[in-house]
Amino acid sequence: MTDPWLVVGLGNPGPSYAGNRHNVGQMVLDELGRRAGVAFGSHRSRAQVADVRLGVLPGGVPGPRVLLAKPTSYMNVSGGPVASLSSYLGVPVERLVVVHDELDIPFAQVKLKRGGGEGGHNGLRSITSAVGSKDYVRVRVGVGRPPGRMDPADFVLKDFSTVERKDLPWLVDAAADAVEMVVLEGLEAAQQRFHSPS
Repeated sequence: MTDPWLVVGLGNPGPSYAGNRHNVGQMVLDELGRRAGVAFGSHRSRAQVADVRLGVLPGGVPGPRVLLAKPTSYMNVSGGPVASLSSYLGVPVERLVVVHDELDIPFAQVKLKRGGGEGGHNGLRSITSAVGSKDYVRVRVGVGRPPGRMDPADFVLKDFSTVERKDLPWLVDAAADAVEMVVLEGLEAAQQRFHSPS
């Protein structure tokens, strides 16, 4: 358990984007940082980072080392900071976890997978290109499809609706739980929990 993990929350930089659906990955990272009682600081890789021990193992032993990272680049060039941090930490793709918004999952659902396509998500496409592999874990936070004929690109750059904001803390909490479970118990255990009918 000495090998570190890299957990990345995707989003766009700056306060004008902070409440957007596209930034839900960074909201989840903020929750993980809050749970660990740590603040994020700047890193030369163009990311805000926090170095934590995630969870507690049997016997009260602190969990594995995890670097939480929020790229300060725009979403579509997230790959550079992620590849830089992966190289800096010596983290193989198997211990890279990316938390991101997902249009193809209903709002307030969390799904997990390793590898696969990017589904038109430019942040994932950039990461796949930069790290040279699709085989990282994705924690997919459902934001649902846009209403009517709204362009999906416009939809993800809008804030959550008033109704959605009532459930947003629960969704962020669930996604943070999913990240912890992947690191502590493995992807399959997390999938069994989060993919089961509630």
